[in-house]
Formats: sequence, C-alpha cells, structure tokens
Amino acid sequence: MDADRRDPAAASPSRDGADMHGLHPFMLLKRAMPRGLYWRSLIIIVAPMVLLQFVVTYVFLERHWQLVTERLSAKTVAEIALLLNEYQENPTPERAARISARASQSLGLPVAFLDGEQLPEAPSSASGLLADSLNDELRRRVARPYWINTGNYTDYVDIRIAYDGGVMRVLTPASHVYASNSHIFLVWMFSTSVVLIIVALLFLRNQIRPIERLAEAAESFGMGRDLPNYRPQGASEVRRAAQAFMDMRARIQRQIEQRTAMLAGVSHDLRTPLTRFKLQLAMLGDSPELADLREDVAEMERMLDDYLEFARGHQGEASELTDLAELIEEVREDSRRKGHEVRLELHGDLTLPLRRNAFKRCLTNVVDNAGKYAEHVWVTAIRDADKDGDGGSIDIFVDDDGQGIPDEQLEEVFRPFYRLDAARNLDKGGTGLGLAIARDIARGHGGDITLSRSPMGGLRAIINLPV
Repeated sequence: MDADRRDPAAASPSRDGADMHGLHPFMLLKRAMPRGLYWRSLIIIVAPMVLLQFVVTYVFLERHWQLVTERLSAKTVAEIALLLNEYQENPTPERAARISARASQSLGLPVAFLDGEQLPEAPSSASGLLADSLNDELRRRVARPYWINTGNYTDYVDIRIAYDGGVMRVLTPASHVYASNSHIFLVWMFSTSVVLIIVALLFLRNQIRPIERLAEAAESFGMGRDLPNYRPQGASEVRRAAQAFMDMRARIQRQIEQRTAMLAGVSHDLRTPLTRFKLQLAMLGDSPELADLREDVAEMERMLDDYLEFARGHQGEASELTDLAELIEEVREDSRRKGHEVRLELHGDLTLPLRRNAFKRCLTNVVDNAGKYAEHVWVTAIRDADKDGDGGSIDIFVDDDGQGIPDEQLEEVFRPFYRLDAARNLDKGGTGLGLAIARDIARGHGGDITLSRSPMGGLRAIINLPV
C-alpha cells in the first residue's frame, strides 16, 4: 500500500508558515506560551519575580550604590585636600611626618609627601563609576594636576597629586571611596528569591496535581476506562469540579443502564410473539409465500438485535490490554468466511487497552461494510509517534475499491437508521445502524471514525485510537 493511502494528511500542504505572517502580537505570545497549566503558572510566578529583581538591581545600582560611592569619594577627596593644604602652609619634613602619622592613625589614609617627584607619565588607569566620582571631586576640590590608578591594587586606590616641588601620594583603602560590600545585598536578594521560587514550585506542584488527576479521570471516562481509586482532592474549587464530574459520570452511567434495561425488556416482549410466528410458520409447511414470511420474521429478529446492540453500546465490558494486530487477524478470518478477501498491513507496536469484544464489533462493521460493496479491501494499522507528550495514537485505515459515496453524505451515514438511496447503501439489508454503532464504540474508546475518498477508488474509513 502506498504512503499516500496510509497517511492521507501527508499530502496536504502545511499552512503554519503562512499563518505566522500578519499575526497579532498577542497571538504570537499565545503560541509561545506553554500548553500545560503547571508551566503557565510557573511563568506567572517567576516572571514578575525576575522582573522585580532587575528593577530593584537597577534602582540599587543607579541610586544607592552610585550615591554612596559619590559621597565616599567626596569625603576622601576632602580629607586629602585638607591634608595637602595643611602641608602647603609649612612644607617641612617634620610637618610631613606629623601629617602622615595623623592621617594614618585618625583617617586610615597612608600618606607620603615625595619632594622632587613628578606624576607618572602614563595616563591614569582608572575607569568606571569610581573613577568618574574621584575625577569630579579632585577637579572641584583640589584643582591641581593629579593621577589615579585603580588597577594595580585590589584593596587600595593610588591617588597622586602634584604640588610645588613634589607629589603627594595617598594609598586610599578601596572601602573609603566606594561601597565595596554592595554585592552582598545583591547575593542575598537573589539567593532569597531562588529559595522562594523553589518553595513556590513545591506548593504549586501540589496544587496542580489534583487538577491533573481530574483531567486523567475525565479522559479515562471518555475512553471507557475507569479509575476506581479516584477521590476529589486539592483546593475547594478543584474538589467541587471533581465532585461535579463524578456526579455527572454517575448520572450518565445510570441513564445508560436504564435505557439498556428498558430496551432489553422491549426486545424480550417482542421476541415472544416472533417466536410464536416462527413456530406457527414451521408447522405450516413450505411454500413461496411462507418462505417470504419466514424471511420477514428473520429480518425483524436481526433488527431487534441491532437495536439492542446500539442501545447497549459498550457498557458492561472491562477494558484490557489487547494486541490489536491479533484482533485484526480475527476480523479478517471472519470476513474471509463471509466471502470477503481482506489484505493487511500492520506497522509498529499495536498493543493498547481496549474493550475487546466491543472494538471487534466496531472493526467488523467497518470491514463488512467495505466488503459488501467492493471486490478488494485493505486494512492498514499504523502507530503514530508521540507528538504532544501523551502516548500517541493508532490509526486503522480501511480502504476499498468500490463506488464510494458522495462527499456531502460522508457524515450523514453515521446517523442512526440513515440509509443511502444511491448504488452504495452502507447498510444494505440492515437497519442503518452499522456505522453508527462503530463510531459510538470508537468514541467510547476516546477515538473516532471518519470517512473520505480512498486512493484505491472507493471509500476510506479511518479509525483513530489514542494509546
């Protein structure tokens, strides 16, 4: 079987590239957002916190740290200017020694007056906020040639100021001219934020888990599976939603049971007179008229069986892990005994939870429908790769080379009791319930059945089942 027949969507052009052009910014943001509630909630928590960190850091650096650095630089330069002016009043070695001793003891400033020295010829190796602050203060308060080096020492800033006959050198401790411990605040702030985010993640995980369990329970119920140990948990809103779901599930199951019991009773009441008719006809002998009556009675029995099967649906059968390949082989053997030749192509692991008997009825209805109106039938089963983080899906393609049906009636044929008047009657000799029952069973497993034109010339039925 060619690739186009196995994957009808493969030939359709993708519109993703075209759709990306001209999109509203909010639509682009919506597409970029994660799909899961947990990750969306995480973004809601983390994004404002990260933004707040940037704002606080910017304000701290621009306002607090810069202001503190400017004030410390102004204080240090004022002290240096005061010492230099005092020395200039009487520039003797004795005064230089006294000023150096007092500056070291009282101000923590190592000061040296180097007579006969000159400023280094190399340009000042200072840049950044500290250098800008020192330059502004030295130009404003000292008004003498100076030289600054902030790179040769890790804990000191080398400041040299020229005076008449020499150079005043000050090795200022770095802590005197800028806020050297400001990074402690930033480290503390970011560390605290990380701890808070981790705590928030743990609590968020506990809040999301009941919602995930509720979603799993709803999906399992939609696929005909059950979660016997499921109990409402989490916040009050989640508990209310879970309890409402459980009440709804109970009502649906009760209504199905009541409908099935009612129709079973009706079927039993109708079978009693039909049985009498059959007995009386058997006692009347053989004739063409009686043969027609017997056929009518048999047709009525088949109609009752179909009505009851449709009303019963797939309730009452437990889901079990099933090898779909083995089940398809059984359906092929059944079709072969009915005179239909079916060719198979099975790809990948086809094991999944199913209500085995119900799904066999679904597949049998579809294959028998194809065999009635075509010479050849192909059945292909393919397991699709996991694309969305779930278990993937299995697609079953049933193709035939019959006449097919008009496109406008591809959905109509799934309506109960619907019959085609065209050459291809999907329930020829039946009640018009075959495909309705098949789709009901497929949807009861969380999947669906769709019809389209087949590359083989006839009709294609696609049964999709989530794994």
